[in-house]
Amino acid sequence: MRKFHTALASALLATACHNACAQDVLRVYGPGGPAPAMKEAASAFERQTGIQVELTAGPTGAWIAQAQQDADLVYSGSETMMTDLVAAMGDQLGASAPAPLYLRPLAMLVRPGNPHHIRTFTDLMKPGVKVLVVNGSGQNGVWEDAAGRTGDIRQVTALRENIVSYASNSALARTTWTQRPDIDVWLIWNIWQISNASLADVVPIEPKYAIYRDTGVAITARGERNGGAEQFIEFLRSGNGAAIFSHFGWKTR
Repeated sequence: MRKFHTALASALLATACHNACAQDVLRVYGPGGPAPAMKEAASAFERQTGIQVELTAGPTGAWIAQAQQDADLVYSGSETMMTDLVAAMGDQLGASAPAPLYLRPLAMLVRPGNPHHIRTFTDLMKPGVKVLVVNGSGQNGVWEDAAGRTGDIRQVTALRENIVSYASNSALARTTWTQRPDIDVWLIWNIWQISNASLADVVPIEPKYAIYRDTGVAITARGERNGGAEQFIEFLRSGNGAAIFSHFGWKTR
């Protein structure tokens, strides 16, 4: 009888431990662009709270099915992407509205040393300049947004004529950039140069043509039952979280 009670107590303890441990793991999913800052923030959050964060990043199609099963939080690379995530998560999303966090600007990435002397956004419209853009994953039409800022259709036309490759996401654009050295300029968020400093130099886009999009986070119904999810959101919004994102090129003021 004593052995039975001992075994029962051990089993109950193991179950309680399993439930507690499961509660202490946050499962977070999102795109690759914000991932370096998000991973650094997750590590700092773990050190501060002891709550483990399992972060899965990459093209949405690679993780959305799993996120629908076990995500506590999802983060986005733009408001359009967040809208798509909200639709994809459906009933799995929590009641709280998604929370925008930080913005980053569109920038011009050029070959190291800037051999073509790209200085302004209108340099991308000069004949013979070869441009790579991302058209997807939160960057749908962002090149058009920039080129059309002044209301001059000729600038949209000139840039369109110089685009030699349209990547469906940033990771594929990075592959194209490395495989095609003939491409002069990669039009993408500034944060990608910080994470790929050896591949490109960055040339800021002047305010006249500047485009910004954000990263935001949304809690799921599962996450609402896990107190650590709200804690992580508050950490991302805190001074410590802002400092991490600022280090990776995000605007935090």
